Amino acid sequence: MAKAWGGRFQQETDLRVEAFTESISFDRRLYEADVRGSQAHARMLAHVGLIDRDECTQICDGLDEIKSEIEAGDFEFSAELEDIHMHIENALIIRIGDVGRKLHTGRSRNDQVSTDLRLYVRDCIDELDGLLVKCQQAFLGRCEQDENIILPGYTHLQRAQPVLAAHYWLAYCEKFQRDRDRLQDCRRRVNISPLGAAALAGSSLPIDRIFTARELDFDGVAANSLDISSDRDYLIEFVFVLSLIATHLSTWCEEWIIWFTTEFSFITFPDSYTTGSSIMPQKRNPDVLELIRGKTARVVAAVPQLLILLKSLPMAYNRDLQEDKVAMFDAFDTVKACLELTPSIVTGAEMQRENIDSRLEDGFLDATALMEYLIQQGVPMRTGHATVGKLVTHCESRGCRLADLSLSELQSACELIQEDIYSVLGTKNAMKALISFGSGGEKPVADQIKLWQEQIGA
Repeated sequence: MAKAWGGRFQQETDLRVEAFTESISFDRRLYEADVRGSQAHARMLAHVGLIDRDECTQICDGLDEIKSEIEAGDFEFSAELEDIHMHIENALIIRIGDVGRKLHTGRSRNDQVSTDLRLYVRDCIDELDGLLVKCQQAFLGRCEQDENIILPGYTHLQRAQPVLAAHYWLAYCEKFQRDRDRLQDCRRRVNISPLGAAALAGSSLPIDRIFTARELDFDGVAANSLDISSDRDYLIEFVFVLSLIATHLSTWCEEWIIWFTTEFSFITFPDSYTTGSSIMPQKRNPDVLELIRGKTARVVAAVPQLLILLKSLPMAYNRDLQEDKVAMFDAFDTVKACLELTPSIVTGAEMQRENIDSRLEDGFLDATALMEYLIQQGVPMRTGHATVGKLVTHCESRGCRLADLSLSELQSACELIQEDIYSVLGTKNAMKALISFGSGGEKPVADQIKLWQEQIGA
């Protein structure tokens, strides 16, 4: 088939140019969205009388056949036809002749590509939301499994305050919920129909853009044809959301990689999610988590890649935009692959209770609880902070813990301290003392577990 734009050209395209400009090697995955969009466009053309009902049926049936061939692996792709859109149109014309040539009436590849991308991204968002729910459910499921395990919470990788392990797991539920919320917010801007904007100025034909928007379940119709041709805001926004999902996954991986070290020994993984060393027979390496952490870089890098791609482009369409799909596809594939692995790793890991408990009293995790006890006795916060700091220094010099100090020793630091001080000293008591909403104590965590179970199930 002659090229769709070949009418005004007298020379053949250089084969090197064809190889350089083709996108079928990566945009073929848009085939289903392209067929879906083209069938809706054909139904609109019949609705307004630009083609008849029989022609519409021929087009839609032919597109179904082409889609089936692609799914079966029986469809031949060629760089000569540039992209998935021309491959499908060419195959349709071969099947039904001039009727197939009518399909592109009232549209351009510019709005066709944008329509396909929006349909594809919308499907990606829905798929990712389902995967994120499974990750949330995996972490939520750990809460009962790890009931009563107390972990040191860290700031600056230094022991800070004690929290229940479930508090850690629910933190990831929160992060992934924000990711889901961002995806849904992004979906609102994705789900606007560009179809019918044509190349950049719209069409003199009596097309019905609202009809195709409804056919494709779009929430509305983009209002400026010039903007539509150049708009990739929705794509950048989507990739940015992907980068945050990847960042949250990387945070989780980094934490568990540290916890898996001999120095921490907080957690262990099944053999199926670790690898060995080619020279050191004792090694078990958290390679899967390390790779998730590493692949995050590719996703994050896609955001500036798209921003740089767009920042110097004039309106409306420029061929540079062909490159937008490369960044988006890779970012989506990477995040999807990571999310598919995450639930199994989360549920398969085991907390090392004995190792955690053996060092749980190290690091003065109850120091803040002691300070807040003093505040409740009427001591100014900064005074209480200094008092507890001096007691910690005293304990370090003696090689003991705050809970080991006698009442008289404690009262020598602050005469307001009473016998009930021992109800907040020690890591377990300090954890139980946490009662504020959203904190890591028993009651607040139990309340949050219940809320999450109601929201997403276990």
